[in-house]
Amino acid sequence: MARITVEDCIDKFDSRFELVLVASNRARKLHSGEMPTVEKDNDKNTVIALREIADETISANDFKQSLIQEYQSVSPVDDEELALEFNEENSNEMNESKDNLELTVDDGNANTSNEFTEDEVENNDDESSNDTNEIENS
Repeated sequence: MARITVEDCIDKFDSRFELVLVASNRARKLHSGEMPTVEKDNDKNTVIALREIADETISANDFKQSLIQEYQSVSPVDDEELALEFNEENSNEMNESKDNLELTVDDGNANTSNEFTEDEVENNDDESSNDTNEIENS
């Protein structure tokens, strides 16, 4: 049994970190029951994963894609559905806010038809002039 090291595999990946990530993921898969692509030779899963990488029984791109798919939690279709749901929720909230605003205006004492009687106009004029006089006297 030949001894395998990280140096035997480093040329297959851009960085040591990427190699370690891919090798550890492959070792976990082997531990969970996937069949190795090289002879087991009574080796541990980490050594088998490194041997698979060094022997290139599975390409580095396949390792990377497998890792990406495993950790990908949301598919592009789910993203589109979430965006549609988000837009629908926002439009519903905007409609509710608009309804609440209209209710607030309608519940006030304001005359929504913009038609005032002469008495209302005179009373408002008297009140505003009284307020002005009080401010001037202060």
